[in-house]
Amino acid sequence: QVQLVESGGGLVQAGGSLRLSCAASGRTFSIYAISWFRQAPGKERTFVAAINWSGGSINYGDSVKGRFILSRDNALNTAHLLMNSLKPEDTAVYYCAAKQTFLAPTTPESYDYWGQGTQVTVSS
Repeated sequence: QVQLVESGGGLVQAGGSLRLSCAASGRTFSIYAISWFRQAPGKERTFVAAINWSGGSINYGDSVKGRFILSRDNALNTAHLLMNSLKPEDTAVYYCAAKQTFLAPTTPESYDYWGQGTQVTVSS
């Protein structure tokens, strides 16, 4: 079992940056892939980024490539999503998810554990 808690969301102006964190419970964090998805009102949950257990494989959604950076610290059981050059269309609730796998899946149905989400709002 893994419990995930997101933090770091908030209100930011377009062009600004935010750093989201995902803190995980459990002693086996290092064997879990960690991902971020987001969901805007009235829209489906979409893939943002995923990192495999070692950090050696990272996938990004097309809309965030070159702007967002996902990293993890297995010693601290945390993962961080640094979001730069934010745009109003990045506004959404951001969810952290985890799955026990050596890969970095990009689909929400691949993940077993989810956090409660953190709101990110980008003003124009």
